[in-house]
Amino acid sequence: MGLRDRFSNFVLERSKRTGLYDDVIDGVVRYNSYYSNEDDILKSSDVYELMQDISNQIAKAEIVVDIGGNEEKNHPALRILKEPNSYLSGFEFKKLLINEYLLKGEVFPVVLDNQMHILNDVHVELDEQLLPRYKQNGTEIPAWMVRHIKNIGTNHLRGIGINELAKDTLDGVLSAEKSLTDKYKKGGLMAFLLQLDAHINPSNGAQKNIIKAIRKQLEGIDNPNQVKIIPLGKGYNLSFLQSPIDDDKNLKYLSVYKKDLGKFLGINVETYQALLKVDIEKAMMYLHNKAVRPILTNIEEHLTLLFFGKNSTKRIKFKINILDFVPYSTKTNIAYNLVRTMIAVPDDAREMLGFERLNTDESSVLYISKDLIAGKDLEDVTSEGLKGGDEENGNGEADI
Repeated sequence: MGLRDRFSNFVLERSKRTGLYDDVIDGVVRYNSYYSNEDDILKSSDVYELMQDISNQIAKAEIVVDIGGNEEKNHPALRILKEPNSYLSGFEFKKLLINEYLLKGEVFPVVLDNQMHILNDVHVELDEQLLPRYKQNGTEIPAWMVRHIKNIGTNHLRGIGINELAKDTLDGVLSAEKSLTDKYKKGGLMAFLLQLDAHINPSNGAQKNIIKAIRKQLEGIDNPNQVKIIPLGKGYNLSFLQSPIDDDKNLKYLSVYKKDLGKFLGINVETYQALLKVDIEKAMMYLHNKAVRPILTNIEEHLTLLFFGKNSTKRIKFKINILDFVPYSTKTNIAYNLVRTMIAVPDDAREMLGFERLNTDESSVLYISKDLIAGKDLEDVTSEGLKGGDEENGNGEADI
């Protein structure tokens, strides 16, 4: 605790003992520093928004087990990831995993008894064989059941997160935000200075009464149409005390340094916000390529090692549907073109647009538009009975 804080506390305690605190002062303006920690770091709206955008994109991803290019969606590992434990859903677990990773720069997922948890306060060291050893509160954790997922900086044993990288910037931003919020939460920190020619004496009943009366008058100003007149005798002077918080300077500071916080998450906030205004798809792809994809690659590698070990051909994969980022009208155009170019069947298009698959013979085969067939092959293709080729819709295309 600094000298200023010790002196401030001394004055405050002394005023309480003498009775001045309750009868005269009844509210002291004190300068408090504000330091960020992992609990209140999310109180910065910019940090919270960016972390939400990153963690939500990952949490919405579908997890599959890739075996030599073939996807397995019913693997036992997936059941653990979808229902990791009794207190977190799969979505919540993925968000917590990413938030810990971003804030602290490292996260420790552990698998125990077919349940998955995230450990805190884990100490990591390398033994003589350069193998990692994990301890939590002095208890050693077997290396095969835990992975240390790190946002690598310059240390091979620990990651580095925004809580450390951006600590100075965060402290300044949170202090500036808090000072502004507190000021207006308290009505703009309106204060008055009462000057007396005589010394303030707690035992002076008349002095205490007039101070109480003035304070009561000031506290009663809650009606904008009401005018208060406070008559003061000789030896008294009441003046308005200007707020020490300079709004303009704080706002200018925040306009510069709040944007810097995004850079510690790998995002240029100005670029991201500009894209959000004109094209949400581009903004989400920008976020995906700049921040999400590297995180996913790291997590996929660690979860693969956690579930399958080093020599397995199985891989944990996160599948993000990029089409989630596009407007519905764009989706319909994409679906139409995928079907007419024989990339997808009608049922694939229906599923993409949110409809149930029909699972009929007609909805499960590939179609192609005649205007996409090479002219020299058109007669051959139609003669072989291209599906729907005998019934055109008037646009030179087969009905699908």
